[in-house]
Amino acid sequence: MTRTAAARALVGALFIAAIVAFFVFGGPHYLSLAALKANRDALLSFAGAHQAAALAIAFGVYAGAVALSLPGGLILSLACGLLFGRVLGTALAVVAATVGATLVFLAARYLLADAMRKLLGAKGAAINAGFTRHAMSYLLFLRLVPLFPFFLVNIAPAFTSVPLRTYVLATLFGIIPGTFVYVNLGDALGRLDSLAGALSANTLVALALLGVLALIPAFVRRSPSQSTPGT
Repeated sequence: MTRTAAARALVGALFIAAIVAFFVFGGPHYLSLAALKANRDALLSFAGAHQAAALAIAFGVYAGAVALSLPGGLILSLACGLLFGRVLGTALAVVAATVGATLVFLAARYLLADAMRKLLGAKGAAINAGFTRHAMSYLLFLRLVPLFPFFLVNIAPAFTSVPLRTYVLATLFGIIPGTFVYVNLGDALGRLDSLAGALSANTLVALALLGVLALIPAFVRRSPSQSTPGT
């Protein structure tokens, strides 16, 4: 086994081990609305007395959860709003989610991209070319519209030729509206009985419209070229 293959195997093994450990040690229980509400006062007390430490811990947990594609992003966004307020909570959640998404993007590109491109062949190459050409618009659409699993949108672009910079910027700006909605709900945490009531139909429609707007540049670039002046 070459060094590159060994390194890929090690990274993959660590990734799988971390996910298994999360479920074995009851991670889903701790990243739940019931647990957050039950520990609300204790969390607020700790954040009030040790804000810097609370920010660092929240950032690490959020980024780690996203990097490992673990469930609980909504709960973590609610917790950011509860503990740090709308502005700081949104900033923390957006940056942490972007860092985590970038890490899993890089891991997927390093571990799986070559094999996936070979598997998809010529058809995959054509899809890759079209997606990469309008990468910013497509990624913003996928980020803005809350209909696509976050972990899937993190990983799928890794199999294309989308530049890392484009991926990071689209993620950073594309998740701001949805994240703000969830963080804002943190203020009403005590009145939420289930995640089903977290988003209203109006909010979903608004985010969907933002996603449609993100696609406009791609359609404009694909439209027939305008006549040059003087012709």
